[in-house]
Amino acid sequence: MSRRARIERTTNETKVRIELDLDGTGKGDIATGVGFFDHMLNQIAKHGGFDLTVHTEGDLEIDAHHTMEDTALALGTAFAEALGDKAGIRRYGSATIPMDEVLVRAALDLSGRPYMVHDEPLLTPYIGPVYPTSMTRHIWESFAQTARMTLHVSVLRGAREGGHPDAHHVVEAQFKAVSRALREAVEIDPRNAGAIPSTKGTL
Repeated sequence: MSRRARIERTTNETKVRIELDLDGTGKGDIATGVGFFDHMLNQIAKHGGFDLTVHTEGDLEIDAHHTMEDTALALGTAFAEALGDKAGIRRYGSATIPMDEVLVRAALDLSGRPYMVHDEPLLTPYIGPVYPTSMTRHIWESFAQTARMTLHVSVLRGAREGGHPDAHHVVEAQFKAVSRALREAVEIDPRNAGAIPSTKGTL
């Protein structure tokens, strides 16, 4: 069974191409023009165990918002397409990930019902020259919407006592936690015998 997707999304603001193999080996080929965002998408490939290609051309002369938003929307669409009817998957996934002083928990349900909850401390406005930290929440919102999943991402600890959060660590730990939760949720569960994991019979 092939669990792959190829998505192309073109607007007046961006052009996005995504190729996804859920049963890959963690290979990432990422180029969005936003260096830190590329680094984060590579976390999804590596720690999710997915083969992931993301090529985005966006209106970075304005800012990075459209580039990251449209990439997240297309990435969610790719996950939804690759999962198909979701027969046989585990459906739920969760991970608690430490990154030095930071601790993040992600939990998700490939429910078909888009919903997102995001909790993080106040961060410095930018990571690198063009990644606004205010976009992290919007990335998860956009991704959960088109992937049709319920997604909770919570920063349980953002800094040492009395210290200020390191924005790089806080955001990267979120991407790693979501990646590991996705890896668990999309796995084929041998106990499901190919059934759709819902009493409704559909997801």
